[in-house]
Amino acid sequence: KSPQPIMARPLLKIHRYFHRKPIRFFSFILLYLTAGSLVFLHSGFSSDTSTTGASGSGRDPLISEGGGGTGAGSSTSDALGLLGRVFKETRRTPRRFGPPWMKENGAQDYIGCYVDDTQKRALRGVSFLDYKKMTVFRCQDNCAERGYLYAGLEFGAECYCGHKIQAPNVSESECNMECKGEKSNICGGPNRLSIYRLELSQESARRYGSAIFKGCFKRPDNVTLALPASAVIKNMSVDKCVDMCTEKEFSLAALAGEKCHCGFPTSLFTLHEHEDEELCLQRCAGEDFESCGNNDFFVVYQTQVQDNRCMDRRFLPTRSKHLVALASFPGAGNTWARHLIELATGYYTGSYYFDGSLYNKGFKGERDHWRSGRTICIKTHESGKKEIEDFDASILMIRNPYKALMAEFNRKYGGHIGFASQAHWRGKEWPEFVKNYAPWWASHTLDWLKYGKKVQVVHFEDLKRELFSELKGMVIFLDLEVSEDRLLCVEGQKDGNFKRSGLRKLEYDPYTPEMRATIDRLIKTVDTALRKRNLSGVPEEYRPR
Repeated sequence: KSPQPIMARPLLKIHRYFHRKPIRFFSFILLYLTAGSLVFLHSGFSSDTSTTGASGSGRDPLISEGGGGTGAGSSTSDALGLLGRVFKETRRTPRRFGPPWMKENGAQDYIGCYVDDTQKRALRGVSFLDYKKMTVFRCQDNCAERGYLYAGLEFGAECYCGHKIQAPNVSESECNMECKGEKSNICGGPNRLSIYRLELSQESARRYGSAIFKGCFKRPDNVTLALPASAVIKNMSVDKCVDMCTEKEFSLAALAGEKCHCGFPTSLFTLHEHEDEELCLQRCAGEDFESCGNNDFFVVYQTQVQDNRCMDRRFLPTRSKHLVALASFPGAGNTWARHLIELATGYYTGSYYFDGSLYNKGFKGERDHWRSGRTICIKTHESGKKEIEDFDASILMIRNPYKALMAEFNRKYGGHIGFASQAHWRGKEWPEFVKNYAPWWASHTLDWLKYGKKVQVVHFEDLKRELFSELKGMVIFLDLEVSEDRLLCVEGQKDGNFKRSGLRKLEYDPYTPEMRATIDRLIKTVDTALRKRNLSGVPEEYRPR
């Protein structure tokens, strides 16, 4: 028998030791894991200490919204020292983030790394935090949804929005923290913002703090009648004018150089005739980065004051035997249209169904039987011959099926302003939903065109784009007198509480080529049916080429 190698003897002894006493083996493993954990924690604390040294804050990952990016100490003095100089080094090639299917429409451009001072933010709009799932796309989407021109990410998890960058840019190396929700991208650094310029959709609203930027407008002919409150403000700024009009309880703040005017949109000042913003370019005396207009062209903002001229609603004074349907495929904007009609007419709308959540949101006609005759029109998604012939007239809402299907899928799995989960989108639910609901989108419209007694077609996209004229046509169809002031009031609060936030939009195209081929055929069928009745076809924006 050959002798065992010298190095093998200690190993053999250890093996025999643990073989005889198994419990000792498990104790050894436990001690080993404990030691490894201590080493890992030590390295983590060391890393935290170095980060704290850079930011001077030692921030808690569960910090509240107002406390983001709170650098102090040496970082603060460095930031103050940088306020007077701008780095002119070559920047990295502009990067475009977001899903490929959105990039085709013009994505978001990376601008650079900028200083962010907690006392004087670089981007001064809304902000939100997510210390687990922050991504560049989520921040961009959140800001774009609210109409801001810029989105900035800081400390890996903080998102700031604004329509002006009010700070100097710095070296790219100072934006060095990975995003919490995507390690492959950078989300700023301590007191440093990675800023992107956003390309906004047409209906997006630019903001200044809580005020909504409405645009540049020519001075009204009778300014004292159109905008009844005014004052000369020393060191004029957007904040000062908006604050003054808010205190006086007006919904509009109009800046005219050193003068601030307040009022409501009326026939004397409708806000329908926009002017080139360059005509309003005059620097505010008290604010370097904002325009305050001049004596001939006003910069107008909408304040947080609610315009109450269209808020009163009631049931019809006498019961009507003339039943008007507000018909649509699910997800085509029926609830939003009800909101607009109620504000524009002052009368409640009814429903073929009962939805307690909508009743709680103020749709008091929801509890009435749909035949009660007390409501101005009745919501319905029905599409059979018998159900359609129950109505004497109908407003038929049609929406882009790609948008309508996604909206209804979100409603089905997330509620009226909620969202379906990623599991639902990626699971079997979504393909099955499209298979069943896409043909219904087409058959719904075709049935109402065929069996409806008196049909007024309203395209969701046209209503969004030309709300005043489209809503006026709907009021006339309902055989009611048009109040222009009410319609102008509706324009100022058109969204109500029925718009989904931009935080949970999909980051990929859920439609397969096969789905698109089927839906495009259905769109062409509906387009042809509309044109045969001498109506305008589906909007150009989603008509298949």
